[in-house]
Amino acid sequence: MEYAAVARARARAPRFWSIRLARMWQRGRVRIVVLALLPATVALTGGWLWLRHSALVSVEHVRVSGLRGTPDGQGARIEMALDQAARGMSTLDVSEARLRAAVAGFPIVRSVRARASFPHGLRIDVSERRAVAALELAGTRTAVAADGAVLGAAYLSSGLPVVKAATGQVAASHAVAATGGELGGGGARVSDGRLVRELAVLGAAPRALAKLIERAYTGPEGLTLALQGGVLAYFGNALRMHAKWIALVRVLADPSSAGALYVDVRLPERAAAGFAPGTRPALTSEAGQAEQAPVAAPATQAELAAGLEAAVGG
Repeated sequence: MEYAAVARARARAPRFWSIRLARMWQRGRVRIVVLALLPATVALTGGWLWLRHSALVSVEHVRVSGLRGTPDGQGARIEMALDQAARGMSTLDVSEARLRAAVAGFPIVRSVRARASFPHGLRIDVSERRAVAALELAGTRTAVAADGAVLGAAYLSSGLPVVKAATGQVAASHAVAATGGELGGGGARVSDGRLVRELAVLGAAPRALAKLIERAYTGPEGLTLALQGGVLAYFGNALRMHAKWIALVRVLADPSSAGALYVDVRLPERAAAGFAPGTRPALTSEAGQAEQAPVAAPATQAELAAGLEAAVGG
């Protein structure tokens, strides 16, 4: 019995050693391949790093697009800042963070996106903030965007609605300048919660209606907009603002809302126009108070546009 076991062990020994030697040889070949490829890998990595920052792919042609609402001189300065920052890059190493840092002092710039064109071209798309209101603070006015960014007096226009703030509702480091009389600059931002809500609602206004808003404020009915023609729009708060804007446009465009004192869209599903007592058959009225009447939506876009123009006096 013991002799048979020894015989079997001796028979298996050559096969065991042959497998062991084969595995050792394979491992050795792997090591040889790795050692042979290591210098080539280092050379390729170094070559890539050299090419990435070489003159062969340096940015030489910069095209800036998207600057439409900047006043004279401001757009040129933004383009120059982006151009200078871009020319320190290559088309294989474009840094949008560096481009954003280059225009951080221009609050009109909301974001930048860059697209390289090998070997020397770079296109930079600028997304602008839009002025939605004129912020009145300490006797001066400055344009502000929907996100509360202070754009500066250069972006004021006669068509902007007015929002008012008390001193201290904008970051203290950006108070009204003692000599220039101008509020604004890179980084200034409205911080008062009431103003933030008003600006957010103004920023969501349809373009056709935005130019007809004269003032935004918070009154007894909550957030209120004063429109041309003396019509007030009661929003209440900044929740569901898009639904409220749709409801407001529909009510104003309906011929039956002509002569309304206000439009209540605090519940957009139950938007109603309010009239002076006695000027309209009372539907839900109380003695001595304005009468309210729900109105139907116009049937066509043409009716919507015509009714809106008539409601706010063209």
